[in-house]
Amino acid sequence: MKKIRSHFLVLLALLLPAWSMAQFSLNVSVNVAPPELPVYDQPPIPGDGYVWTPGFWAWSDDDQDYYWVPGTWISAPQPGFLWTPGYWGFNNGAYLWNGGYWGPVVGFYGGVNYGYGYGGNGYEGGYWRDNHLYYNRSVTNISNVNITNVYNKTVINNVTVNHVSYNGGGGIQARPSEAQLAAAHEHHIGATSEQRQQVNLARSNPSLRASQNHGRPPIAATSRPGAFSGAGVVGARQAGGPVHQNEATHNAPPVQHNAAMQQNAPAQRNAPVEQRTAPVQHNEMPEQRAVQRNDAPRNEAPRVENQPRPAPPQPAQHPAPHPEQHAPEHDDHEHH
Repeated sequence: MKKIRSHFLVLLALLLPAWSMAQFSLNVSVNVAPPELPVYDQPPIPGDGYVWTPGFWAWSDDDQDYYWVPGTWISAPQPGFLWTPGYWGFNNGAYLWNGGYWGPVVGFYGGVNYGYGYGGNGYEGGYWRDNHLYYNRSVTNISNVNITNVYNKTVINNVTVNHVSYNGGGGIQARPSEAQLAAAHEHHIGATSEQRQQVNLARSNPSLRASQNHGRPPIAATSRPGAFSGAGVVGARQAGGPVHQNEATHNAPPVQHNAAMQQNAPAQRNAPVEQRTAPVQHNEMPEQRAVQRNDAPRNEAPRVENQPRPAPPQPAQHPAPHPEQHAPEHDDHEHH
């Protein structure tokens, strides 16, 4: 009996990491909709080779409550891999969690606008080329490290921005494309140990429960996984202000960042990477150029020229007439 029990404990120890992974990856069913996504600023990238993984609402059966898992920078498990975020989807009266994964192509994540490159389709924050990750500075906070493999590509906002955190039901009405469905069946791996650590720490922190922070977690994002205090920790901020470009949603076709990406990349991606030193404006919008017009001549009132006029005859028996009164000159002004 002791020998059987010993074998059982060894088997259980081997299964614990897989079980922990399953809790993070497999579907979890909840009958309450997750809160809206909080608004927060992206902390600066800690170094080259890191990929942004957005924060999300997770569910705790023990607390019967949602809790916020802060977004963080994660070192890619291998070159060429990007992160497909998990998402909540409504189906048959329940909200199901679909776990995220690492792979060469970003797949479907419910059309949820997680921000900072994850606008609902694909990933606009960077792409791999020759085992190097090139970062889009228009949606990535590169402010404290010297990373030269960068480019600028504005993410255009042409739909209504919202912070809905789930797909289906009364949430986001998005469906996966054929390419996104295929991506889910390609070679990929689940969350890393650092990501699981981030989830476990968030679950044990009462301030991250939705019932306590009311949708505005005090730790919304971190520069490094597991670092819930000190520099690099960002709290949620009030929504309703000017929309940050990184939070904008776009309905452009899904961008597939795979090995063939450089064939479809913008021209500047194939050019030598420029070392930019000027600060990046993250709310950069497409330049609005003034429309040049050939306006027709304005219908201006005739102007009275100041020329000397001959004095009128002044008979002695009559008083001199009053000077002629001219209407005041009017300048036409444009009204904007």
